[in-house]
Amino acid sequence: MAKGKELHDKGEYLQAQEILNKLVQAEPQHQAAKDLLADVYEQIGYQQENPGLRNSYLAGAFELRSGIPEGGISSSGPDVVRAMSIELFLDFLGIRMDPDKAAEMAFTINLITPDNDEKFIVELSNATLTNIEGYQAEDADLTITINRSDLEPVMMGLKTLESQIADGTAKVEGDTSIIGKLASTLVAFDPRFEILPGTAVRPAEEDLTDYEVGPVNVRGE
Repeated sequence: MAKGKELHDKGEYLQAQEILNKLVQAEPQHQAAKDLLADVYEQIGYQQENPGLRNSYLAGAFELRSGIPEGGISSSGPDVVRAMSIELFLDFLGIRMDPDKAAEMAFTINLITPDNDEKFIVELSNATLTNIEGYQAEDADLTITINRSDLEPVMMGLKTLESQIADGTAKVEGDTSIIGKLASTLVAFDPRFEILPGTAVRPAEEDLTDYEVGPVNVRGE
């Protein structure tokens, strides 16, 4: 602690980081060490031109002092979904895909939303889900036609695409088993994983739909 404080006061932040990071890793409940490491991370963060590095250091500093930020986070709340483009939603599905679960899968989907006149090719290959706006595949394995307004409950996790197909809200041509295969590759992850040791309060598990992530309170309340 004394050497870390000395290096911090001299402005030798990278050396101070080496010492204090090891101390915090060894003693995660040592709050004085965590506070001093937070001071070091803050100074390193201020000096970064790269926003990713700056944000990582400053997030780490906040977490060391105060723990992981509390509050509900929902990627599927009504306001978020209404502001989200279909392209962004499809990208989000790609982020949530477990590549190991998708390793042996390959298919192409045409998605059409008539009410806003948008079209997409959605392709799963090499364990990666990609999409291209404005195009359609001639030999798609599945074509889904659904209004954007009717797709929003699916994006929010309130309804399944299968139920929308069953009641006629969505029209399909081709292999509908692809929908279930895609859903089986998606995982729900906690975006508030701890960056540094001893800062996380584990949330209680919640029942989520295939497409839903959150909301989750960090204390599980």
